[in-house]
Amino acid sequence: MSDSDAIQVRRPDSNSNIQIDAEKASVHEDDFKNVQIRGLETSPETSLHRGLKARHITMIAIGGALGTGLIVGTGKALAQAGPGSLFISYTFIGGLVFMVMAALGEMSAWLPLSAGFTGYATRYCHPSLGFALGWSYWFKYIIVTPNQLTAAALVIQFWVPREKVNPGVFVAIFLVAIVCINYFGGIRFFGEFEFWLSSFKVIVIIGIILFALIMACGGGPTGDAPGFRYWRDPGAFAELYTDGSVGRFLGFWSVMVNATFAYLGTELVGVTAGEAQNPRRTIPKAIKLTFFRILFFYCLSVFLVGMLVPYNSKALAFANGQSNPGASASPFVVAATLAGVKVLPHIINACICLFVFSAANSDLYIASRTLYGLASDWSAPSIFRRTDRRGVPYPALMLCTAFCCLAFMTVADDSKRVFGYFVNLTTIFGLMTWISILVTHIFFLRARKAQNIPDSAMPYVAPQGMVGTVIALSFCILIALTKNFGVFVHQGGDTFVYKDFITGYLGIPLYLILLFGHMFITKSRRVKPTEADFFTGKEIIDNEEREFVEKVKEQQAAKTGWSRVYSRVLSWLF
Repeated sequence: MSDSDAIQVRRPDSNSNIQIDAEKASVHEDDFKNVQIRGLETSPETSLHRGLKARHITMIAIGGALGTGLIVGTGKALAQAGPGSLFISYTFIGGLVFMVMAALGEMSAWLPLSAGFTGYATRYCHPSLGFALGWSYWFKYIIVTPNQLTAAALVIQFWVPREKVNPGVFVAIFLVAIVCINYFGGIRFFGEFEFWLSSFKVIVIIGIILFALIMACGGGPTGDAPGFRYWRDPGAFAELYTDGSVGRFLGFWSVMVNATFAYLGTELVGVTAGEAQNPRRTIPKAIKLTFFRILFFYCLSVFLVGMLVPYNSKALAFANGQSNPGASASPFVVAATLAGVKVLPHIINACICLFVFSAANSDLYIASRTLYGLASDWSAPSIFRRTDRRGVPYPALMLCTAFCCLAFMTVADDSKRVFGYFVNLTTIFGLMTWISILVTHIFFLRARKAQNIPDSAMPYVAPQGMVGTVIALSFCILIALTKNFGVFVHQGGDTFVYKDFITGYLGIPLYLILLFGHMFITKSRRVKPTEADFFTGKEIIDNEEREFVEKVKEQQAAKTGWSRVYSRVLSWLF
């Protein structure tokens, strides 16, 4: 057996590797009790528990995407670009998101690895890509999580000024709450808790959509029905930085960038593969449902808010000038104010608080599982593979919790500005994640073709194919390069804002340093299409799937009443 035909696996109690013939890689689960497969954990001491149902996974994904990006961020986008640009951009980026998620779904449905999309990059493309992808994604979430905690504390200042209670108090309360949920409850409690919290978010968004529709049709206190009035005057496309068609295009492209950031986080479905029940069915289903939900909620919401608020509204401009990111910065509050509704600000502010808390909770989960996945992929110390009897990777969770203490920077005003720059730096890693997933999918498709694995053998096939993935990759790269294009047009002034430039683009060279640094140190090589490993550990997943399907058939036959109604009527929504 040559080295090129061998698959490297490691004994969990040793640093030595052994080789298994690639042609005999599909073996029974019992044969792997004494070895560790890269990216797939089989030992009870390092395995996650498959406690996440399809509804849990879809709600974790939608809970991470529905938040202040929709309720607050759309206000700035509307003021900059107008309702036409807002609607077109969110619809286009929604389609782009579907291609990213479909690409991820095809790979994860074939072999749901504990390492998530980090493991796919290592297996099908290049070990250094898996290393760079995993660490940059983890870096993003250890910053995003404390940022969410900071945002939650600041939202509460709508009712409790920092002069009365220091926001650090609320940061501590929220931090303790999300740590307890992630650790003491185990994966089943976490999934159930996040399901109901995210379900509430879905109900809130539906309520906001109904409210906006009623206001647009003249159901407000004043009886005014604006319809498409504001699309005609002041217009559908606003000018940004300069006049004329160039200004309208810059406004449109600024919303393209904002919409991308609003959708970031939907890819976290791939991180949940190691804890999903029957992942070959639940992951593709979750991806498709999450896409349609988010596209529906975002596109319909921004379409309606564009009918209710003119982009040159003084109330909207005032809201976007607020330093406090509370409900007063929401375009939906501006719409309620223009329609004469007075009670809505407090309601929306409370919803924002819950939205951010839910996002912080799921972000800590994703951070800990990403670090666990890195260790499973042999790209982080093996201690982070350890789990307790409930399947919680407690060393990874403890380290990620320590980084959450960065949220206490909100105690000092000057630190908040620095922290904002840091967040701007890390958001580029979200786009780099999309790019890495699409690159991995291209190599995955090439390897499938080289090894004659037909579509009929796949549990799920991405509908866009190779061409769609390449197109999506091109747009992701373009958006990443133009993320902070405002610094090049000096934002209407004569000064080059170097701080925005550095924090907006430094993430790209950092990612490249991780990629090529790992490549140089480890001397790793690109995975050839004919040598890509499609089968190691597959038999283990096949056995789990057969056992789970048989169990579900028995449960489905016993369903009656509400359970039957939910599964057939309401499950598409929640």
